[in-house]
Amino acid sequence: MNTEILNFLSELKENNNKDWFDSNRARYKELREYFIDQIAILIDKVAEFDPIVKLEDPRKSVFRINRDIRFSNDKSPYKTNFGGYIVPGGKKGGGAGYYLHFEPNSSFIGGGIYCPPNPTLKRIRWGIYQNIDEFLPIISEKEFKKAFGGIVGSKLVNPPKGFDKDFEHIDLLKFKDYNVIVNFEDKQIVKDDFIDKVVDYFKKMISFNQFLNKVVEE
Repeated sequence: MNTEILNFLSELKENNNKDWFDSNRARYKELREYFIDQIAILIDKVAEFDPIVKLEDPRKSVFRINRDIRFSNDKSPYKTNFGGYIVPGGKKGGGAGYYLHFEPNSSFIGGGIYCPPNPTLKRIRWGIYQNIDEFLPIISEKEFKKAFGGIVGSKLVNPPKGFDKDFEHIDLLKFKDYNVIVNFEDKQIVKDDFIDKVVDYFKKMISFNQFLNKVVEE
């Protein structure tokens, strides 16, 4: 079924308009239900090693396909991806979680926190600053580095205000997002063992997510 999702999204990219979507709405609904089922499976599997996501509603984890075009020059009405974010409180929960993204030639999984609001971002930075001896081993751990390489996200050019610019690890405080990402080729996500591979990667990011959630909540 992942093949059908990719095919649908490829066609949508070439026909991103309401008439086409309306004529393919039944097809979309079927594929969306299948994607929700996959998120439900992932929630159950992730809950085995990260219980904070246990009993989360998979429907609240899946993003709408409609784009918010109010402030965009691109008036295409629909996203050309399926995305699900497994985190307490659903996709708008605000914590660090586990993300699955299907998009032709651009599929990936991710973890961490993307575009946190300023108060949350400030707590993360202070949490890293004050607990650097705890954070460094997490992001330097062999399996973590092998799986993700390191943190990815947009960054400030200069050190954030309020922090010692001579702090040895000041570059870690310049991030505006704190994410880890693994990209997948289309041929990988249509294989039977894809979900198992995703779960393996999610296991490797649990300490990263747990640290972020701890400092955000403090």
